[in-house]
Amino acid sequence: MDIYKWPREEGIKNHDLFGDEHFGTMDQAPCVVYDKRPVVDPKGNEVKGLYTIWLTLNNPKQFNSYTTEMVKGVIAGLHRASMDREVVAVIFTAVGDKAFCTGGNTVEYAHYYSMKPHEYALYMDLFNAMVDALYMCKKPVICRANGMRVAGGQEIGMATDITISSDMAIYGQAGPRHGSAPAGGSTDYIMWYLGAEKGMWNCISCEMWSAYKMENNGMITKALPILKKDGKFIRNPQVITDKYIEDGAVVYGEFKTGAEAKEAKALIAECETDFSLVDAEINKLVWTFTNLMPQCLMFSIDGIRQKKKYFWDMSKLPNRHWLAANMNGEAYLGFNAFSNKKLTGGVDVCDFIEYRRMCAEGKPFTQELLDAVLPKRV
Repeated sequence: MDIYKWPREEGIKNHDLFGDEHFGTMDQAPCVVYDKRPVVDPKGNEVKGLYTIWLTLNNPKQFNSYTTEMVKGVIAGLHRASMDREVVAVIFTAVGDKAFCTGGNTVEYAHYYSMKPHEYALYMDLFNAMVDALYMCKKPVICRANGMRVAGGQEIGMATDITISSDMAIYGQAGPRHGSAPAGGSTDYIMWYLGAEKGMWNCISCEMWSAYKMENNGMITKALPILKKDGKFIRNPQVITDKYIEDGAVVYGEFKTGAEAKEAKALIAECETDFSLVDAEINKLVWTFTNLMPQCLMFSIDGIRQKKKYFWDMSKLPNRHWLAANMNGEAYLGFNAFSNKKLTGGVDVCDFIEYRRMCAEGKPFTQELLDAVLPKRV
C-alpha cells in the first residue's frame, strides 16, 4: 500500500512543555517577558507568518539580575521558542539601557540561599537548565546586550550564538570579589574568545571591559552607539575609540581617566538613548537567518555550540556541588556584604585583608570571623 494513502492525523501537535505561568508583563517586574514579533524585511515590511521571540529580563531596579522565578521564565521561553515552527530567531535582551544582566539576584542569594547549601543546589539545577536551554534551543539566539553584562549575566550571554551590543555596555566577572567564581560557563571556554592569559585576567580580576574592547578581542560581534546628541549618534565618550599604541600597549577600547572621564560623564548627561542602530543590525542578522535553510542553519549552529557545550557539560555538575557548598563560606560573606551595602555606607565587600589574616591563623568560620570581616553598619 502507498504509505501516503494511509490515514494521517489532522492538524499540528503542540510540543511545548510550559504554559504562560512563567512569563509576565513589563509592569510586573521582576519577571521574564515573552514577546512574539514579526520578522521584517530590509525595507521594514513585516513578513507574514514568520516571527522573532524577544525574551526580555525585566528587573531593572536590580540591574536585571535573575531571580529564581526569572530563571524558570528563561527556560520556559527558550523551550517555547524552540518548539514554535513560525519562529526564526530568539532575541535575548533586558529592560532599559543600563544592564543586560548582572547575574543571580544577590538579595535572594544573601537573604535566602546563603547558609542553605541544600537549597542552593536545587537553584543550581535550574541555573544549569537555563544554560542548557540556550544550547538546546533550535533557533539562533542573539544576545542584545542593552547594558552591562556582568557575572552570571556574562555567562548566560556567552552561551548565546551572537552578541550585538550597546557601546555603553561593560563586560566582566564579579565572583572572586563577591564570594563566588565564574563557574557558570565562563571558565569553560572564555580562553577561546580572549586567549588564555586575557581570559584568565578577565575571569579573576573582576575588571570591567568596554564593549569596544570586547569587540576588538572577539568576545562580541558588534558594538553600536546608542547615545544621541542634537539628533546625531555619538560613540561612547568614556572609551578611547581611536586606535593607537601608548607605552607599548594598544589603548583602543580602554576607559578614559581623570578630566577626560569627567567630561565624558557630563556629555552623557546631555544625551538621549536610541537603540535603533542596534535593532537594525539585529534585523539584518534575522533577515540573513530567514533566507537560509532552517535545518541546515541549525545543524551548522549546533556544530559550533557543541564545542562550548562539551566543556560546559563536563563542568556543570561538579560546579553545582562546589557552588552549593560555598554558600556556607565565602559566598555568605560576599553576598551579604553586597546586599547590605545601603546599611554600611556603600561598602559592598568584606575586609579581604582581615579575612586572609584570620584564615592564616586557622580561625574557624564562626560568628567571630563574620563580625570581624563583614562591613559595619553606619
